[in-house]
Amino acid sequence: MTPRDLAFVASLAFAFASPLASAGELLGAGVISTGLQETSAALTPDGQTLYFMRSDFAEADDTIMVSHRSGDRWSTPRVAEFSGEWHDSEPTLSPDGRRLYFVSNRPLRPGGTPVTATMNGRSFPGTNLWFVERQVTGGWAAPVHVDGALNDGAMIYNPSVAANGDIYFSAHRADSGKAYQIYVARDHGHAAPERLPLGDIAHNRMDPAVDPAGRFLLYAGNEGDALGSADIYIVFRQPDGGWGKPEHLGGDVNSRTLENAPSLGPAFGELFVSSARRDEVHFPKPRDDDASLQRRLQSPLNGSRNLWRFDISEVLRAHGIAPTVRAEPMPGDPAG
Repeated sequence: MTPRDLAFVASLAFAFASPLASAGELLGAGVISTGLQETSAALTPDGQTLYFMRSDFAEADDTIMVSHRSGDRWSTPRVAEFSGEWHDSEPTLSPDGRRLYFVSNRPLRPGGTPVTATMNGRSFPGTNLWFVERQVTGGWAAPVHVDGALNDGAMIYNPSVAANGDIYFSAHRADSGKAYQIYVARDHGHAAPERLPLGDIAHNRMDPAVDPAGRFLLYAGNEGDALGSADIYIVFRQPDGGWGKPEHLGGDVNSRTLENAPSLGPAFGELFVSSARRDEVHFPKPRDDDASLQRRLQSPLNGSRNLWRFDISEVLRAHGIAPTVRAEPMPGDPAG
């Protein structure tokens, strides 16, 4: 896709956007966002290094990638140093950038068997929660398994970490009903998980992204008013410490395709979303030759999931949320 095409897509998004949400920006077209599946953006506190998941269309082969920013360009992504051997996915950074959490089917102990899960009589690669710790000399230490009840059932997805160490995640557990629900495990994930009371458990809720200060939470799901198979919702903390009613995010954040895996960037109101939105095809189309057909079918907007960036700062301000002082970025950053 050419810069002119991307500008056209952005202009359309802006024209139909709610005043409370900015038009979307496709992240790193052709470099980060490609014709493959890209989800789960995790940006370092200095905004210069991006971790994300890349996979095939079937999402049978997930790998965590890393890219570095230079000016307004992203480097060619590389496989992260702790990934590439197992079914690794959904990276997220602690607010201070010192830990990177992810889920994986890797054995709990060297030489053990991969984690598997079973649902509705079907077995598939399971997931447990792991983290890597930032080393003083750069790079990441060896992955550490999070020992806790949150890994029961081997179906934990999209962790998100608050500044106090509480870990939010989605899972299918005994009290989830038929769908997936959102949970929190306090004490850095070691406490027993608690399901968040967000409403009727007949509704599917996935992929939480918690504000570091715990003032609001974003997630993917369908509360009955989704435009597509899943949309992004936001819920705010109430004065009594509970959660309010989920609100459908307006503007350009949601489309009539799949939106999921929201994550917060280091800037106030910076939101990353995985979206399957695509270019419209109208017939008759300009006749393709071999090269143009290949180029178009492999472009980012071919219906694969890509990473998009939005600004929801006005949504937050309308609910009384103001910027907070973030932790100082760590000097340097792991090479990958």
